[in-house]
Amino acid sequence: MKLDKKEILKALETITVPGEGMNMVESGAVNNIQVFGDEVVVDIAINNPSLQARKKTEVEILKAIHREVYEKAKITVNIKVDAPVKPEVNEIKGKPIPGIQNIIAVASGKGGVGKSTVTANLAVTLAKMGFKVGLLDADIYGPSMPIMFDVAGEKPLATNINGNSKMLPIENYGVKLLSIGFFTQPNQAVIWRGPMASKALNQMIFDAHWEELDFMLVDLPPGTGDIHLSIMQSMPITGAVVVSTPQEVALADARKGVAMFQQEAINVPVLGIVENMAYFTPEELPDNKYYIFGKTGARNLATDLNVPFLGEIPLVQSIREAGDIGRPAALQKATPVEKAFEELTKNVVQEVVSRNKSLPPTEAIKITTMAGCAAAKKN
Repeated sequence: MKLDKKEILKALETITVPGEGMNMVESGAVNNIQVFGDEVVVDIAINNPSLQARKKTEVEILKAIHREVYEKAKITVNIKVDAPVKPEVNEIKGKPIPGIQNIIAVASGKGGVGKSTVTANLAVTLAKMGFKVGLLDADIYGPSMPIMFDVAGEKPLATNINGNSKMLPIENYGVKLLSIGFFTQPNQAVIWRGPMASKALNQMIFDAHWEELDFMLVDLPPGTGDIHLSIMQSMPITGAVVVSTPQEVALADARKGVAMFQQEAINVPVLGIVENMAYFTPEELPDNKYYIFGKTGARNLATDLNVPFLGEIPLVQSIREAGDIGRPAALQKATPVEKAFEELTKNVVQEVVSRNKSLPPTEAIKITTMAGCAAAKKN
């Protein structure tokens, strides 16, 4: 018996495609039909990749043609799966925060390398340059920003924004600041598991009235762990800055810090590496440099990892003293320390500009010029 292609199409119209509300012909699932006497070959495309779905589709086609066309037809069904291709990696991306243009995570693979000190001075230098700056102290277990900004005794107030209660960040030196240190006693240890810490951070991020910011700096805890993932799940990080000393032990951990941000599942651009405590210059010998922790280690690491080297900060007693009394050293006018932090900050801003030009933005608004750096004033 010679089979009719039109009759076969009519038979396939009796089969409904699950989840689409259309028959197999209307949905476009039938790619091709070939007829050779009493033999028929049907090429079908379905979206469900499961073996059960494929088997069910084949059985329904056989039954429909045997029932509607010819019960002894010899049928071959070729099924192709056109399921949407799932991305190989589920990237960790947070939701945008209205008004915040660029979010920079400052991290270190190792504790004690001066990450918080660099963050504080980077923040005040950005503010001096004319940018609107916020700082989130995400170092849950060692919040030091309240001390470094001389606001350890302050408590954030609440304000009503569109019927919702929001925290008002504490502001000093032109930087808006929130830290878990504002909500704990000075002698109180924060003994929290990851979920509790993540919840506290989310409250400081989304339940705060940050207003318009050009930059939000996030001071991360040392290492690579749960807090880092929580931050990157909560916030679309524009880029990361990694701080290290030149010491080999610190560099080994800094390498891991860079690798964390570069993982496919995280995929946060690394803006560069900062070398802190790069050298020591005695006040009485201003032309001498002593490389106490090694020489150009972080610079060499940046070259090895093919990431920018953002600058070096000397080991200077006044930087430590300034942090202890709550006035970041970058505020010291016309000093080598101020110059070092200004150079570092300009490089960070330039890397953000380059990043926003070459990669998809994490926010609808982004910095596209270096104009803000020209606003630095020296009195």
